Amino acid sequence: MKKQLIRAAAATVLGLSLTSGMAAADIGTTGPSSHNSVRTSSHNSARVTNANNLSASNSNGQGASTGSTNVSHNTTGGGAGSGTASNTNTFSAMATVDNSAGTSGLSVGGGSGTGSAGSITGLTGPDSSNTISSHTSNRLTVSNTNNLSVSSSNSQSASSGSANVSDNTTGGSATSGNATNTSTSTVEFNVTN
Repeated sequence: MKKQLIRAAAATVLGLSLTSGMAAADIGTTGPSSHNSVRTSSHNSARVTNANNLSASNSNGQGASTGSTNVSHNTTGGGAGSGTASNTNTFSAMATVDNSAGTSGLSVGGGSGTGSAGSITGLTGPDSSNTISSHTSNRLTVSNTNNLSVSSSNSQSASSGSANVSDNTTGGSATSGNATNTSTSTVEFNVTN
C-alpha cells in the first residue's frame, strides 16, 4: 500500500512538472510507521532579446537663381527689376518601436502560479512520517539593444538675376522672376522596451 501511494504521487509530480502550473496532491489516511511524501517542483525560464537598429538619413542640395534683366539702347526704356531667390528646408525624424509585447504574457510563477503543494488529510498512523514540499524557480532575462541614428545634410543656394536699364533716352522696365527652393523631410523615432 505504501509503495503504491508513493509511485502514484511521483507520477502525479512528473505530469505536473511538464506544465506551467502546479496542482495540489493530498496525503490521506496512512498506516502505522509509514513514510509518505509529496514533492512538487516548477521551473519557469524565459529569455527575451530585442535588437533595434534605426537610422534616418537626409541629404538635400538646392540651388535657385533668377534670370538677368536688361533695358538698354532704347529711345524710351522702362525700369528693370529682379525677383527674389529663396530656399526652405524642414527635417524631422520619428519612428515607433514597441518591444513590450514580448514580456506582457509572462508572469512570475508561470501559468496558474505556484498554488498549493497539497495537504495532509485523514488520520495518520502512529510513528508515521508525512511530508509535503514544493519548489518554484522563475528566471526571466530581458536584453534590449537600441541603436538610433539620424543624419541630415542640406546644401542650398539661391541668387536673383541682375536687372539693368542703361543707354536709353527714356528708361523702361525689366523684371526678373523669383527663385525658390523648398525641402521637407520627416522621420520619427519612438522606442518602448
